[in-house]
Amino acid sequence: MRIIRNFSVRAAAVRTLGVTAALTLAGCVLPAGCGSSSGTLATSGGRLRVVAAENFWGSIASQIGGDRVQTASIITNPDTDPHSYEPTPQDGRVIAGAQYVIVNGAGYDAWADKLLSANPVSGRRVLDVGDLMGVREGGNPHMWYSPTYVQKVIDRITADLKAADAADATYFDLQRQAYVTTGLQRYDDLRTAIRNAYRGVPVGATESIFVYLADDLGLDLTTPPGYMKATNEGTDPTAADRTAFDDQVQNRQIKVLVFNRQNSTPDIQQLVDVANARGIPVVSITETLAPAVVSFQEWQSTQLDALQQALAKATGR
Repeated sequence: MRIIRNFSVRAAAVRTLGVTAALTLAGCVLPAGCGSSSGTLATSGGRLRVVAAENFWGSIASQIGGDRVQTASIITNPDTDPHSYEPTPQDGRVIAGAQYVIVNGAGYDAWADKLLSANPVSGRRVLDVGDLMGVREGGNPHMWYSPTYVQKVIDRITADLKAADAADATYFDLQRQAYVTTGLQRYDDLRTAIRNAYRGVPVGATESIFVYLADDLGLDLTTPPGYMKATNEGTDPTAADRTAFDDQVQNRQIKVLVFNRQNSTPDIQQLVDVANARGIPVVSITETLAPAVVSFQEWQSTQLDALQQALAKATGR
C-alpha cells in the first residue's frame, strides 16, 4: 500500500530542520520534566539503549524505563509524515546502537523495518505494535489512539525491559505502576467524563485516525468508513461516500467534526470551512506529539480536553 499524504512540510525540509533522530533522555515518570534533546545514542552509561520509530511510543518507553534507559525517537516533528518518511544514515546509526526497538508496524512505518534489516544487532529486542495487536497492513495503523492498545503496549514494554535488564525488574514494575496510576490519570479521567456525558453523540472525522478513540469514548462516528480510509491512504473517496459525508456536515447531522491537521487537503479544508460556517465545532488532532517536547499523556489530554469542550458547546451539556 503506497500512501501519499499532503503535509505542509515534506521530509526533506523536515530533515533540514534537524528533526531526525532527536533523542529523548529518559528519566521521568510524570508529565512534568519530560524533555528531549538532539544528538546521537553513542553511549548509554550503563542504561538500556531504546529507539522508537515514533515519539508517541518513545514517550511511553522513556517514562516506564526511567533512569535505567536512554531513549531516542526518530519521528519527532508534527510536520513529518511517518508513512512516507525517508530515513537518513544517522537514523541507521541510531538503530544500529539500539538494544530495544519499538516500531508501530501495520504498514505505518515500513522504513523502520528496512532500517532494522540493514542494521542487524545480535540480541536486540524488537516490539512491532501491529504484530502485538494483530493489526496488519491495510488495517487501521493508528493504534496509539486506542487506550486499550496503549495499555497492552505499556505492559509489553515493561515485560521487555525486565527481560533485557532483570536486575532492574522491580524498578520497571514500579515505574509502570506510577505511570498507569498517576501519569495517565488525567488522560483516563477525561475519557471517563466524555464517555459518561456524551455517549452516543454523533460526530464526524475526516480519517481513520479517530476511529479507535471514538469507539473508546462511546461516540457515534457516523462518517462513512470508506471515506476515512481513503483519506488516510491518500486516495479519493467514492462519490457516494463523499456525498454522504458532505450531507452530514451541510445538514448538521454531526455535533463535532474531528480532523487531522497534519493531513489537510483542499477537500478536507473545505469541509472544515463548511462545518465552521454551519456552527459545528471543529477539533484538530495530530499523529505525533504536538508540540514535540510534551509527553504522550499531555498531548492526548490536551486533545481530549478540546474535544470535551467542543461536545459541551454543541450539546449544551
